[in-house]
Amino acid sequence: MLIRCLARFDGVAVVGVRWLPKAVFFGLTGLLCSCSQPDAGSPGAGPPQELRRGLSGEPASLDPAAAADTFSSQVIQDLYEGLTRESATGEVAPGVASSWTVDPTGMKYTFQLRPDARWSNGNSVRAEEFIASWQRALDPKTASPVANELRLIAGASAIISGALPPTSLGVAAPSHDILVVNLVQPAPYFPQLLSHSAAFPIHSEASARTHDPGLWISNGPFVLSGWRVGTNIELKRNAAYWDQAKVKLDRVEYQFSPDQNSQFAAYRSGQLDMTDTVPANAIASLRQDHSQELFIAPYLATAYYGLNFVSLPLKGNLKLRTALTMAINRQQIVDALGLGQAQAFGFVPPGTWNYEPQHWAWEKLPDAARIAEARKMYAEAGFSPATPLRLRMLLNSNPSIKQTAIMVSAMWKEVLGVETSLSDEEFKVFLDSRHDRRKWDVVRLAWNADYNDASSFLDIFRSNSPNDDTGYFNPAFEKYLDEAAKTADAASRRSLLQSAEKQMLDDYPVIPLYFLVSKRLVKPYVSGMTPNALDRVGSKSLSILPH
Repeated sequence: MLIRCLARFDGVAVVGVRWLPKAVFFGLTGLLCSCSQPDAGSPGAGPPQELRRGLSGEPASLDPAAAADTFSSQVIQDLYEGLTRESATGEVAPGVASSWTVDPTGMKYTFQLRPDARWSNGNSVRAEEFIASWQRALDPKTASPVANELRLIAGASAIISGALPPTSLGVAAPSHDILVVNLVQPAPYFPQLLSHSAAFPIHSEASARTHDPGLWISNGPFVLSGWRVGTNIELKRNAAYWDQAKVKLDRVEYQFSPDQNSQFAAYRSGQLDMTDTVPANAIASLRQDHSQELFIAPYLATAYYGLNFVSLPLKGNLKLRTALTMAINRQQIVDALGLGQAQAFGFVPPGTWNYEPQHWAWEKLPDAARIAEARKMYAEAGFSPATPLRLRMLLNSNPSIKQTAIMVSAMWKEVLGVETSLSDEEFKVFLDSRHDRRKWDVVRLAWNADYNDASSFLDIFRSNSPNDDTGYFNPAFEKYLDEAAKTADAASRRSLLQSAEKQMLDDYPVIPLYFLVSKRLVKPYVSGMTPNALDRVGSKSLSILPH
């Protein structure tokens, strides 16, 4: 999440994924519209529990079908619930569905919905609403940036392309509480995929699009109670939520703070109970004096530069793209970030289930040899100190991201003589600009997994993916992915996905920089904070201890 996870701040983390049989485990340290519904508070249970969370950017939308950025996804996970949900440790758990079965082919799932699953206005959550919500997300008229997350469902790809109507989706509701889903291929990660916001139900088009607390209807542990643009979002407990007995917080406030230092200052002054980032220059002192409040862990995410694959000067110039990639000293970057990020010489992160990450053969070259080869490629591409390459780099406004961009620009200048102009934009603006290749030659992006599988990383480079910002296309790459999608055997599928990544790396449409880590500060009185492989920390699992 992207992108849900798209261009995000530098930092943040992984830990225990046990939802697949062989998943790698990294162990580390409401506003209600119905008058009959009670208020979100807990009368007689002591003072209200209120949690103040830092958020490094303002959500673009709270519509599950419209949100493709990490900040939106974080809040939406508190407001809605899918057929499944993720536990605090990243395991798949029952959500609106109390149970499900899968047939011997692995391609037909039958979900039993809870009789007590309710919308915040008191209405029952019905199987038909999942179908309508998924059809809406897949409909080309909706132009949903997350529609591709549902492509495993039979008919979804054809609907996205406009070849079939949304009503042809391979799902059925024999009754209000039974949902049958047919897939195009076996996918052991499908239950976890259903915990992604793309698969959430909505009560109606109007309720999904509104950001008016007075009209808001959702089915998660919290409901929207306020949004001050540029400042904060406020949530209150959803008294109609089926599992509300396990929700300890009465209110949650997300304070927008794109600047790491200002978010850190707010935490230190007591205005925040937890952050979603930490300034790199504060890590050493925090480790020494406040180690119990500092959470740092690796997670399945890659920071990278996308290269404009369809426009000059990078279009059709493999040697130039190679030279730019080889000229970067990744060790200097991760040393400057100082959080234990790992250098990336491939795109799929270590720890991905059933996968051996691929990398460039020159990864182990000594610096002198790497630089010499980069200069050779640059010259053969038609550039020199007398005729330098000029590039436009686009990034979202963030101190760490800009610091890295300045470092890379300096490396390109020193090693190759490249002149780079930087353009940083407020995050909401950036989300649109990243799709407009007329504005940039290089764009700073990041991707974190929607589910623990290599396809979550590689499928974003399919030519029909809304996240293929570079415009990359190679039939051989897509053929590998298509074959993997039809292969049930784990070993054969792994081999095909590895071949796909190798092909993509050979084409150089992107420059992976490093694999991210999560970094958060959490007050000692906040209970339930558990890093996980997909870096999703829902407010449902958190509570405030007496202090």
